[in-house]
Amino acid sequence: MALIKQNRDLPTINERIRFPKIRVIDTDGGQLGILTPRDALRMAEEKELDLVLVSDKADPPVCRIMDYGKFKFEQEKKAREARKKQHTSDVKEVKMRYKIEDHDYNVRVTQAERFLKSGDKVKATIMFRGREIQHSDLAETLLKRMATDLQEFAEVQQAPKREGRNMMMMLSPKK
Repeated sequence: MALIKQNRDLPTINERIRFPKIRVIDTDGGQLGILTPRDALRMAEEKELDLVLVSDKADPPVCRIMDYGKFKFEQEKKAREARKKQHTSDVKEVKMRYKIEDHDYNVRVTQAERFLKSGDKVKATIMFRGREIQHSDLAETLLKRMATDLQEFAEVQQAPKREGRNMMMMLSPKK
């Protein structure tokens, strides 16, 4: 059982190709015609290359004569490049208090704008201390003001809501 599972993970090349007839493509892309896998493998070995299954969905299945090691290296290289260009969306947090002064508030809005422009989500949090929690309406007003100030860059993903001694709101970048 373990041997079957092991073979399933391996690529379909050379002796592992189990079809009665296959369409063979040469190294330069020219078709060699429909052959048996044994004949195609003999041709590949003469050129000191591998016979690789390209498409098993076609009728008959398509195989290509190529250097499998080089082919695999190129595929891995392309995958690495694709991962390098990929941007993951993080959640950045902007913390403040509801008694924040105008200048400090503008700094937080600028930070949030920068995060949104780089494609990250922003979690705006207002923290309460002691009896400040009684003024949650002022905090909600402040978060709504922030949402209107950032409306050209962001859309509100989660409306302002209280969680313990904090009130938070989520903003995501506009598409």
